[in-house]
Amino acid sequence: MKSLLVQQLKNSHDNRNWFVPLKIATEGLTAEQANWKDSTGNHSIGELVSHLIFWNERNLLAFQGNKLPGFSGNNEETFVKFTGTDWELALSKLDSVQTMLNEVAGNATPAQLKEWSSDLANISSHNAYHTGQIIYIRRLNGWWDGAKGVQ
Repeated sequence: MKSLLVQQLKNSHDNRNWFVPLKIATEGLTAEQANWKDSTGNHSIGELVSHLIFWNERNLLAFQGNKLPGFSGNNEETFVKFTGTDWELALSKLDSVQTMLNEVAGNATPAQLKEWSSDLANISSHNAYHTGQIIYIRRLNGWWDGAKGVQ
């Protein structure tokens, strides 16, 4: 089970397999592109990245046994816009959090895996879902290179 969960985390992070991973989906975007929104009220790429950082980091902290920071419970608060330098820092933080999640899962004991397995699987699915949204936005705007995985 451990190897499957770790592989799914890697596939949703940076390992190109059946679908484009998050790291590739966000490569090369400017802060301006990341903040682009359509007129329907959908989230921007930057807001999706913010949301993923929030939830993945929160899970990582829990797996590490750390106290979780306060949260109102309003999921909309997890979608934040970025500016130039903040956008680059956000991408770096997302990559770091994903890497640490892979490490924590890879080093988990059987008891921890039993406790965390559902959450780890859901993290991978959640990442893949929002990665699809990111690629859709990029394709819609002509910012996607089909050679990266989605034609």
